[in-house]
Amino acid sequence: MAITFEPTKPAAAGEIEPEVVEEKVLIASQWQLMWWRFRKHQLAMVGTSVVVLFYVVGIFCEFLAPYDPGIFERNFTFVPPQPIHFFHEGKLRAPFIYGLERTRDPETYLITYEPDPEQIYPIRFWVEGDPYKMWGLWNTNIHFFGLDPEADTDGLRVHLLGTDRLGRDMLSRIIYGTRISLSIGLLGVFIQFVLGVLLGGISGYFGGVADVVIQRLIEFLMSLPTIPLWMGLSAALPRDWTSVQRYFSIVILLALINWTGLARVVRGRFLAVRQEDFVMAARLQNAREMRIIFRHMLPSFFSHIIASLTLAIPGMILAETSLSFLGLGLRPPTISWGVLLQEAQNLQTVALAPWLMIPALFVVVSILSFNFMGDGLRDAADPYSR
Repeated sequence: MAITFEPTKPAAAGEIEPEVVEEKVLIASQWQLMWWRFRKHQLAMVGTSVVVLFYVVGIFCEFLAPYDPGIFERNFTFVPPQPIHFFHEGKLRAPFIYGLERTRDPETYLITYEPDPEQIYPIRFWVEGDPYKMWGLWNTNIHFFGLDPEADTDGLRVHLLGTDRLGRDMLSRIIYGTRISLSIGLLGVFIQFVLGVLLGGISGYFGGVADVVIQRLIEFLMSLPTIPLWMGLSAALPRDWTSVQRYFSIVILLALINWTGLARVVRGRFLAVRQEDFVMAARLQNAREMRIIFRHMLPSFFSHIIASLTLAIPGMILAETSLSFLGLGLRPPTISWGVLLQEAQNLQTVALAPWLMIPALFVVVSILSFNFMGDGLRDAADPYSR
């Protein structure tokens, strides 16, 4: 009986041969495998894009904000968000806003603003405006967008997200608050990383008395009610501290409370890895303990640590927002999303100016984006899983 072999079907145009794909996977590094798996997670890619956008806004907040966040206008308090228009009388025009007609209700005495179609103010890009010091290094007054500085605006400014009770531009304040709120998350997670890896690594690698002491400390901290502890420690901070001192104290405070989860993850990984063959081989070669920990053991599950830290950043942002909202965290003149939401504590004010709740939308979007990105990193941390 003759044996026949059927020829393999050639790959279609534009497709990669299966043998090439298999060889590419076999020689790929752990980070390459992680990236290939991560980019297949659509929500994670969207979340990462939003997170990157937020951090770009925070880095260049002075340039992107149309106005100085501390400047107020008494004649334009509680101005509602002004929409951008592209058509006037059926004709396409460059982006512009209408002027505002300020009136007072004779019965309620509330000031209202109505658009005046007879007044057209074009929006320009790269315009001169309020002076600022970019990154604290050099003075300039160039802003990304604003009204034409040569036009007679009678003091009117473009307020895309409205103004607060003092006439301060909400968009500028939210952009400046992005830097503070997101940087607290990064700095706090960095301190968490140092404490979690150091104490968790000592506990899992050496064991013995060190393990018992560290684990009892972790259990004690985890048994404390988080919110009352935050409130008590924040209230204990001196009231005469500067904004910088209070900023760093809040970062350290949040990190010292939240490092326990990462430490337990690191301890569990060290307990599982310390008996592996590559660790035993390093010991037989008389490698130093620190080299074994940082050169061999830690890189073997570093991707899991990155995923855990990414998921921890939203918790830090929410903690700072909650404390600042309650008046126990950052305080004016420091601007953060939590500080901005203090204006929303008065229900009557919110009823009259609901746009003061817009910072809460930025908090929700950033938290969801970090969670999507963290879920994608967590799934991609094990590239061989299905």
